[in-house]
Amino acid sequence: MPSIGVRHLTVLGEFKPFGLIAEVLDGKPSENAPEKYDYFLFDPDVARERDDPLAADLDFSTSSTSADRSDHELFIRGNRIIWSTGSRVHKRYTSPNTILMACWCRMDAISDALLCVLQIDTVSIYSASGEVVCIPLPYAVASIWPLPSGLLLQKSADGNRPISSSSSLLNARDLSRPCKEYGLSHHSTRQIYSFEPVIKESGAMLSSHLILKHPMEEPQAAYLEERGKLSIMKDFEEKTIWTSDVIPLMASYHKGKLQHSVWFVDIATNPGTVNASSSMNAVPSELFTQEYSLQRIWQGKCSQSAASKVFLATDIDGVHIICFLLLEQKTLLAIRLQIDEGSDETLVYIKPHLSWSIPAIAAAPVIVTRPRVKVGLLSFTDIVVLDSENYLLLYSGRECLCRYLLPNGLGKGPLSHHEKSSGIEDMCFDLKITGVEDAVEGRINVITSNGQIFRCLLRRNPSSALADDCITAMAEGLHSSVYSHFASSLWGDDDSAYLSNPLVDSEWESFTRAVMKICTRCGCLPPKQPSKLPDTAWEFLINSKFHTCYSKKASVSGISLMSVASFGGADYTAAYIQDEQNQVSFYARLLRETLDSLHALYENLKLDNLRKQDVEHLVALLCNIAAALGEAGYVDYYVRDFPHVLIEVHSFPSNTAPRTPPCLFRWLKNCLQQGCYSANLSDLSPLLYKDKSYAVSWARKIVSFYSLLLGAERKGRKLSTGVYCDIANGSARTPEELTILAMVGERFGCQQLDLLPLGVSLPLRHALDNCRESPPTDWPAAAYVLVGREDLAMACLGTLSTDHESQTRANLISISVPYMLHLQPVTVPSSVSEVTRLDGMKSEDSDSPCKSVEDGMEHIFNSSTQLRYGRDLRLNEVRRLLCSARPVAIQTSVNPSASDQDVQQHQLWNLAQRTTALPFGRGAFTLATTYTLLTEALVVPKLVLAGRLPAQQNATVNIDPNVRNISELRCWPEFHNGVAAGLRLAPFQGKMSRTWILYNKPEEPNYTHAGLILALGLHEHLHVLTITDVFRYLSQEHDITTVGILLGMAASHRGTMNPAISKVLYLHIPARYPSSFPELELPTNLQSAALMSIGLLYEGSAHPLTMKILLGEIGRRSGGDNVLEREGYAVAAGAALGLVALGQGKDAFGFMDTFMDRLFQYIGERGVSNERSLTLVQTTDDHNRNVGQMMDGAQINVDVTAPGATIALALIFLKTESEVMASRLHIPITHFDLQYVRPDFIMLRIIARNLIIWSRIRPSSEWIESQIPEIVKVGILRLEEGVMDGDEYDVNALVQAYVNIVAGACISLGLKYAGTKNGDAQELLYNYAIYFLNELKHVPVTSVNTLPKGLLQYVDRGTLEICLHLIVLSLSVVMAGSGHLQTFRLLRYLRGRRSADGHINYGIQMAVSLAIGFLFLGGGMQTFSTGNSAIAALLITLYPRLPTGPNDNRCHLQAFRHLYVIAAESRWVQTVDVDSGLPVYCPLEVTVSETEHYAETTFCEVTPCILPERSLLKSVQVCGPRYWPQVVELAPEDKPWWRSGDKSDPFNGGLLYIKRKVGSCSYVDDPIGCQSLLSRAMHKVCHASELCSPTTEIDSNCEPGSFKVDQLVGTFSADPSLIAFAQLCCDSYWNNRQAPCLLLIFSNCSLIGCRFPGVLLASTI
Repeated sequence: MPSIGVRHLTVLGEFKPFGLIAEVLDGKPSENAPEKYDYFLFDPDVARERDDPLAADLDFSTSSTSADRSDHELFIRGNRIIWSTGSRVHKRYTSPNTILMACWCRMDAISDALLCVLQIDTVSIYSASGEVVCIPLPYAVASIWPLPSGLLLQKSADGNRPISSSSSLLNARDLSRPCKEYGLSHHSTRQIYSFEPVIKESGAMLSSHLILKHPMEEPQAAYLEERGKLSIMKDFEEKTIWTSDVIPLMASYHKGKLQHSVWFVDIATNPGTVNASSSMNAVPSELFTQEYSLQRIWQGKCSQSAASKVFLATDIDGVHIICFLLLEQKTLLAIRLQIDEGSDETLVYIKPHLSWSIPAIAAAPVIVTRPRVKVGLLSFTDIVVLDSENYLLLYSGRECLCRYLLPNGLGKGPLSHHEKSSGIEDMCFDLKITGVEDAVEGRINVITSNGQIFRCLLRRNPSSALADDCITAMAEGLHSSVYSHFASSLWGDDDSAYLSNPLVDSEWESFTRAVMKICTRCGCLPPKQPSKLPDTAWEFLINSKFHTCYSKKASVSGISLMSVASFGGADYTAAYIQDEQNQVSFYARLLRETLDSLHALYENLKLDNLRKQDVEHLVALLCNIAAALGEAGYVDYYVRDFPHVLIEVHSFPSNTAPRTPPCLFRWLKNCLQQGCYSANLSDLSPLLYKDKSYAVSWARKIVSFYSLLLGAERKGRKLSTGVYCDIANGSARTPEELTILAMVGERFGCQQLDLLPLGVSLPLRHALDNCRESPPTDWPAAAYVLVGREDLAMACLGTLSTDHESQTRANLISISVPYMLHLQPVTVPSSVSEVTRLDGMKSEDSDSPCKSVEDGMEHIFNSSTQLRYGRDLRLNEVRRLLCSARPVAIQTSVNPSASDQDVQQHQLWNLAQRTTALPFGRGAFTLATTYTLLTEALVVPKLVLAGRLPAQQNATVNIDPNVRNISELRCWPEFHNGVAAGLRLAPFQGKMSRTWILYNKPEEPNYTHAGLILALGLHEHLHVLTITDVFRYLSQEHDITTVGILLGMAASHRGTMNPAISKVLYLHIPARYPSSFPELELPTNLQSAALMSIGLLYEGSAHPLTMKILLGEIGRRSGGDNVLEREGYAVAAGAALGLVALGQGKDAFGFMDTFMDRLFQYIGERGVSNERSLTLVQTTDDHNRNVGQMMDGAQINVDVTAPGATIALALIFLKTESEVMASRLHIPITHFDLQYVRPDFIMLRIIARNLIIWSRIRPSSEWIESQIPEIVKVGILRLEEGVMDGDEYDVNALVQAYVNIVAGACISLGLKYAGTKNGDAQELLYNYAIYFLNELKHVPVTSVNTLPKGLLQYVDRGTLEICLHLIVLSLSVVMAGSGHLQTFRLLRYLRGRRSADGHINYGIQMAVSLAIGFLFLGGGMQTFSTGNSAIAALLITLYPRLPTGPNDNRCHLQAFRHLYVIAAESRWVQTVDVDSGLPVYCPLEVTVSETEHYAETTFCEVTPCILPERSLLKSVQVCGPRYWPQVVELAPEDKPWWRSGDKSDPFNGGLLYIKRKVGSCSYVDDPIGCQSLLSRAMHKVCHASELCSPTTEIDSNCEPGSFKVDQLVGTFSADPSLIAFAQLCCDSYWNNRQAPCLLLIFSNCSLIGCRFPGVLLASTI
């Protein structure tokens, strides 16, 4: 063996798989567990996400090497896998069957690394997040292998026999390779074909190799490409022995042919040339799809058995090699690969006869000599080889660099600390190395002759970052042949301590000594002269060891310089060069290239503030090299930078052609003065122009940023200045914006910006400052973070898909300041927020005896609602009014008598009517305000009908069942209570599961769960239920549960026409049964629910058959048991018909005009032929049972059919502006007509006419007056004047028509302006409500109107009450979600009224409860829409026939009152301070688009607020001086508001992140802006004792000088680092240091403006 250097291994310790230790800690493995186990070690990058910014090659600021990271281990035994990191278990996996093999792989479109586990009949794929996909295998698979974008499956030879685990897992260990680049996306532009399933299945069954491209796809057959033709790969003897997960290569061994092969895995390029020699193998070209092909690129018969190990490495000249370890020949065979990397595809081919071999019995790939050098997608990889003489050798390609030995006495006992950490001089001759395994980067497992395994490191730690950088720069800058000689001399020197001495300084000195030896061999330096005794004491001190150690420790002058001795003369030099002319020319070239490379590194390190000491070390070496080469210009350049090196440089000969060294600072200065095109490119080192150069990547980035900033042009990835630059996606209007995108593309964030010298970073910071105010809207989130607009970054993250969200969040971490990541937001306390928080606690009645009772509203108080309503107790009052879980107070005497007890029972009964109506309002109040826990059952608050007697120590009194029928209070009220409990769950949360719904299902059906089912359906949660689940509910034969499930399923599948749901619904309409169907009696309520459900299911479809059926049902008497509910049946049929043809107008009917005639006949329009209509009914019911019509004699009973038909027409012609249809809805104009049409029908006609002519509705009293016919106007006027003759006209009919018309017009107004908070509509409706209230009972409310008085004497009180509460409901619909105080006062007054004559019944209380809920809809975070579906749902909810009791469903099914949920939209927006994470006030400028009634309008809102509808909203802009501007541009669309979780929602589910400007406080902390003034803030700091007066809200115990300094800092900066520093260093305990700290913080805040927190913190600390 030639003479090579000998080095010591660094033994980390004796190795034992940590999985064995973990099993012991968990408890010994079970008895059934097999004795055999296996494991493999891998690099952490293998399991890291793609483009993870925490990767080592992206960390530009740290100097740690990859060897500092611990290995990861995958331990496999039986059916268990233990993934450990060092001495910590990371994750555990358990499979149902025995694990045969496991490996990591990457797949397209998935950023996570996937753990693929092969079992006997399945392949399980585990993601890092815990998701599992199991793929069943119909054929036996012997092994699995990773590819760059998929998984290769090797089938067994017979296709049936599963392979044993022992043979597979040995190969699994070889799969772990240190690969950091997982961004390769191997795509090609190919023709796309489609395979029939049969063809794909047959191909997969025939193929011996399968490829899985995605976990959700089936494995596809691999194709063999030979001579340009494709055929299915069917060679089962071609056993895969290795694959690469970075480049698409596969190695195999054919046992029959005794040959190894290397395959290139590509996408099939020529589908038309598939081999069709046999019918079994042929694949039709027209059915060919995009498939993978295997192309053999090398084969060789070099062994009788398969290679024991295959891996990739790098030759000395940087060419990739694939190595085969052949144990029979004891040889390592290396095949050189040439890889051409294109933009679209990767081609691999082998040059002929380019292979070599070296003797070896074991080998492994390691990263030692060039740890940071990348060659394409792979790191530069060396080879550690164990030869037949048991010598452990390090090879770089085929060149042996050095030999490694174990320390002496290693196997005789446990390692001492000294043996582990210090160098061992004595070699170990009694212990031989017999094997090498488990190589990860520079760490290997060494197997010794005594059976022990040691984990060894080929490079000692700590390592010198400067030495590594120099080696990297030389490897990238020197010619390969030149650098190979340098590497040999560096590693082959026995005396050199490079990478062997544990001290960093020694490592750098060893590298310097190696370079200086080259200078000596070059002949430029004379031999070292023997030292003479010092002449003086000073020279003795300078040459002493003490001075040497002191120089190393000094921060300024601690530079170890190699003296450049003066030359003895030109004669000696000339003779030396003449004798060694060839050697001198070679070493001169090496030194010249070394100088250029290290000078480029020198310029690079000068741009890093943290590498100043390394620069001082490097300049000494460069000065010696330049002096040795006679480069006077370089020496002068270095001396000007560091004058103290001049004392070490003596006289030296100068070259005849001196060179000017490149100067990066000079280039930057010229760029700023003259532009990048005028700057001298010779000032840039040639190494900067090299792509993917790591050594000078820092300088390359700065050059590229300056180039773009000063006008350079882009030419692909290359700029016009010649350097490469990656630029992120996004638009750029100015050079500054393009520079920002380049900084993002190069992962250059705030941390890296802080490392630059201040002068260099200032232009870049100025660019950031210029782009901060209004950056483009299509930038990535990382760009917004870089310019200090985290608010825009959060908005950008809200619109990302799930696949890219985690990657973008990781990019933000790399861009943001690292030392701020671990800090929690620090907020400045304010008295306002504290008082608000305390007020939020006061949510119970002060006199309530049981405050801990859950009432279903306890969750409504949060930071947003408290900010919305400030200090008032509005929400507390709403909670008190809608609480039904506590006994109500009854005022009685202290000593009640028997008569008083009757009074108590009467009061309690009336209060129970109100209590049973409260769930309507509570459901609206808590709509979508909380989320459910999937592990807990839903808690439904109790419905308590008892009372309490405050006068008798809150004694409880119940309703006497002997006096009152309590059962009627327990049916539908419990149903509504369940609906209210279910409506509080937020819709579309994505977490509602079928399991949770069925988990909450009670054993016995009840009314509460029936309501819960309806609520879940209205929130569209029931789509997870199957038809089987539906039939299980129906089989319970519980009527109200059936109502809930029918309406809920239809609402969840609204507009889908789901055939399965449709069959279930028609099953509950006996009129549609065929004649042979058995007789069934279903309750009318159930049939009504089925009809409405059909309307919801077929909404907007205009399905002809469904419309015919529903039209017939309007006039058909229901087959239920209660004939009094037939009006409700007709109303349900009419509303359903209107929903099916919603807003379609005449287009819904087509050629069947008889539909309209039929509807008008049901309404009661005179002059319509009955015979034609009856003929229509006869034809539509040929196949149905003959069911009687709702007719009295020859006429249809319009009292039953008119309401449903009117609603149907209103919805069918909604917003169609059809004058014909509106005119046919006749309003009485004569006294005879007034007596012919019922007053409540007039109200419905008014509503229907206005819904049809939608655009004419105006919020003015003139418009309401225009709705009143002239005869009614004149009659009311004459009645008020007292000239009306009661004998001639029916005064009661006249007045009833008047009040119903006014109420109908108010309802129309409420529907038109639903959720708009229109001021004119609110004022008008409020005035009419007060007017009607004054007619019932005088109230002290000032109202200026000229409306007629004294109506109560002509109309019954019940009619006025109904009209009043319908107007109040309409008012609440307009002001929905606003919490309008004036309206709330009115509602509270109405709720507290009591009536002795019984007119304040259940229906009235229901209207008041609903109105309160609408006013605070969703806790103020929801409102109503005016879309067609919303108007239809609101009309059904507000149907103007109120029930008289809790069980009254005669005219309208009470379950329909909850359909308002369909109309609700979460248009609420809350601004959140992105720095503190707290909700804050902020003014918004809202712009609505132009309509036919008004021009484009802009108005201001203060968040939290509710935005206009999507059809009107044009833009939302953050305005005001305290926050950075932000504009959300929208295109008005007639679509519903974005659902929760919608990625396209520009408001991120109602959260708008904003960023506060420097020098401003939030509106909570500083409402009037006085604290933002600098002088006032400093005045308060200097006079802190004034703040301790009793009048202030700060703690009264504070002492003088204890002012909160963090309040001052918070005024200028939201940086949590600065605030934490102020809290820590400037409190009252630091009185002696408070002034300097204050001065330091204030100077930083005022001078830098807190825009660059990294600089601030660095300078502060």
